[in-house]
Amino acid sequence: MDYSTNVTYLSLEGHVELEKYRYVYFVITLSVFILIIFCNVVVISVIYTNKRLHEPMYIFIAALLCNSLVGTAALYPKLLSDFLSERQVISHGACLFQAFWIYTNGGSEFTLLAAMAYDRYVSICKPLQYATLVKMSTVKKLLFVCWFVPSCEMGISIILTYRQLCKFKLNRIYCNAHSVAKLSCGDITVVNLYGLSVLPIAVCPPMMFVIYSYIRIIEVCVKNSKDFRRKALQTCFPHIFVFTCFSVTACFEVINTRFEGNVPHIFAVIMSVENMVISPLLNPIVYGLKLQEISKRIKRLIWKRKMHIFADFD
Repeated sequence: MDYSTNVTYLSLEGHVELEKYRYVYFVITLSVFILIIFCNVVVISVIYTNKRLHEPMYIFIAALLCNSLVGTAALYPKLLSDFLSERQVISHGACLFQAFWIYTNGGSEFTLLAAMAYDRYVSICKPLQYATLVKMSTVKKLLFVCWFVPSCEMGISIILTYRQLCKFKLNRIYCNAHSVAKLSCGDITVVNLYGLSVLPIAVCPPMMFVIYSYIRIIEVCVKNSKDFRRKALQTCFPHIFVFTCFSVTACFEVINTRFEGNVPHIFAVIMSVENMVISPLLNPIVYGLKLQEISKRIKRLIWKRKMHIFADFD
């Protein structure tokens, strides 16, 4: 095949430095994949099956965990397959499809965290108006925006990126639109300009809203009792922790992809994967352990399961 004129498959060159220990990486990745699915499904199931948890805050948490599962499904099966393959290749179309879901997942995570910050802001700063401002119809609209807007932003990026390729070596272990665009035969100025313009739109408003919400929450907490501050912190800490961890890893990935920072390749590869490990694994653990209503029901579920097992032995 003449790769300079008719590239239909891409080679994921990011695996080169992982080749020596690929079976070790396979076992670790498979373990993380199973753990992510298990933890997220458990918390989602607990929220879904308990009507008392059908409140805005818990619905947003379930939506966040569902979003994590989508991103996980877009990355891990292909990654696991590549660790067991002699050649790590992916078709042009499948590469862009993967990029669409991974980065839509990232954009949705930011907007969902902003929606959750809004819920906490109204709950703590305007408790008397909570039932009016955060109705189920409002929750549905926010969830629609959280998934629809990022998918449209990424969809346009994929359409602009889909063009004839003249190179086939992608120096990554999974696909993203910007890296694929750099393999194009023609000029990619429009693609770059769109990417640079949509990034601030996709990231900055949700991030600034979260920061603003917690500044207002802190102001209210300072003016109230110690018990009030304790309860507010109990519900807000998981969200702050998850938001901070996701923002740091996501920003590193964006900067490294867009501006190709001078970091060792193996470190860049690890950080790219960390971006898809920390959030999906951290979210259910943090929310499952730190929020009492969820943790109590998980403990009950485990206790009932133990009782059934002991009953079977009797």
